[in-house]
Amino acid sequence: MTSFIMKALMSMVFYFLISASSFAKVPGVFNQVYLPDYSYAGYEFGEKQPNIKEWRVINVAEHGLIANDGLDDTQALQALLKRLQNDPEPVVIQFGLGRYQISDIIRISRSHLVIRGAGKSATEFYFPRPLMYATTPSEMKELALYLDQEKKIERNSSQNIKLPYTLWSWSGGFFWTAVEGARVKAYLHDYSPTEPVMANILSGKKDSFIFTVDNPSQLKVGHVVEINWHNPEGKNGSFLQQLYGDSNVKLGSRHWENPELALSRQQVLITDIKANKITIKTPLLHDIDTRWNVNIRQWQHIEQVGFEHFTMRFDEHQHVAHHVESGYNGIYLTRTFNSWIKDITIENSDSAVLTESIANVTIADVTTTGKSLAHYTVQLGGVHNVLVKGLTIENPSIHPLSFNTFANKNVYLDSDVKVQPVLDQHSGANHHNLFDNTRVHITLNETQGQYKYPLFLGGGASYWKPSHGNHTTLWNTRINFTNGALSDQPIVLYGMKDGPNARLVGMSANLPFKIEYGPNSYQEGIGEYFSDIPSLYIYQLQKRLSKLKSR
Repeated sequence: MTSFIMKALMSMVFYFLISASSFAKVPGVFNQVYLPDYSYAGYEFGEKQPNIKEWRVINVAEHGLIANDGLDDTQALQALLKRLQNDPEPVVIQFGLGRYQISDIIRISRSHLVIRGAGKSATEFYFPRPLMYATTPSEMKELALYLDQEKKIERNSSQNIKLPYTLWSWSGGFFWTAVEGARVKAYLHDYSPTEPVMANILSGKKDSFIFTVDNPSQLKVGHVVEINWHNPEGKNGSFLQQLYGDSNVKLGSRHWENPELALSRQQVLITDIKANKITIKTPLLHDIDTRWNVNIRQWQHIEQVGFEHFTMRFDEHQHVAHHVESGYNGIYLTRTFNSWIKDITIENSDSAVLTESIANVTIADVTTTGKSLAHYTVQLGGVHNVLVKGLTIENPSIHPLSFNTFANKNVYLDSDVKVQPVLDQHSGANHHNLFDNTRVHITLNETQGQYKYPLFLGGGASYWKPSHGNHTTLWNTRINFTNGALSDQPIVLYGMKDGPNARLVGMSANLPFKIEYGPNSYQEGIGEYFSDIPSLYIYQLQKRLSKLKSR
């Protein structure tokens, strides 16, 4: 008994010591290593908020969508959207109090349109069945063929599982933004043509706003286009060093199998053209080198699309296996720019929000909840400059926060992961991403003496490894251990062995802990919280905006 009391007291003493010392001032990282500028993430580059006060409001009750009538509302909503498809007027589709039932995909393929409820506790969209019973959009044919050709099978012999992957594990949603006829994600080398090349880039430097092209005739000020970096040099290509540095991590074969597949993509707004010099709004992700076939391609997209003030509810359902989800997916954003999601709750989803080929989108104040095990909550796929702010995760999920294949320069800000937290970096050349002012709640498997936790466990297939590229940043990560106070050793937070050149700045907890993260990670303030700069994103944004005002 005395030993028990002494251990408890020692734990309390350490808690108060680390609490007292954890509020540090400004870290030294700014003078020590390179940090990406994350301040351009989000709607309108973080500089403005959506303003829809003057938009036309359409009351759905006037178009046959009646809340709480027990009837399915899918066809009425699809018909309304079809009538609005070619109307250029900005519109808010306003839903009232109560429940609306949706049983098929709601496609949004025009700009300047908002789906708005009366509040998270007021408007509910109820989905009685998953996407496997919905009408499958044509762009999913390539994924279906890929899964078949690659023989994608989920195997778990201990559970007698040998099941083919479904279309809905990382794609699709009942609310689905898209450009009709545009390819969302390339899976097969010769399946369909890519976007046309508008110019080749000849020279430019990482973090510069100006570069030169061979022929600017197809480029215009105000256009949003996509810059693509490639690896045509094979397994030892020089661009791979730009992605991963000198860390000697093992690279998967997808990095060199298809030289025409861009390994890094950046959607940019052209702000000026003088002769063959192009100026863009945001800093270049990488250097320009003619060995990397860097070009500018057309990027088809819609913009100014919003989802706000409602709840999406699925029935509680059994989780069968990883990658064989039935498709209880909420929102799927594709080909979307300068748009937003805000103030919504999603219950019992397989994936609450999935994303692919979007840029400068803000996803704010989303709560995921329910008892069903999810694959993702709010996932960041092949996207750029997306800001996820104030995400609260109350449901169990395999990949709670996830930077996925091709994700770059994205930010999770003020996330609170209350159940089974993992800071997932899902391979596939994701890089330059930021976990910012994150709070996680960890319950250890204490009954088996497990005083360690895989907080940094990265997912993804071996052919797309390593888990992440250069300059992932974890800023002010706060850890709440719900048990483990009797451990006589620091709790080990582990899981990342192949994530090169990460920056871990400010990591604090209520119990002693240590970090295992490599290779070549920069670590500062382990055991501290940098209270003067709680958010790196906000700090960088405020500095940039103050410079703009002083001009």
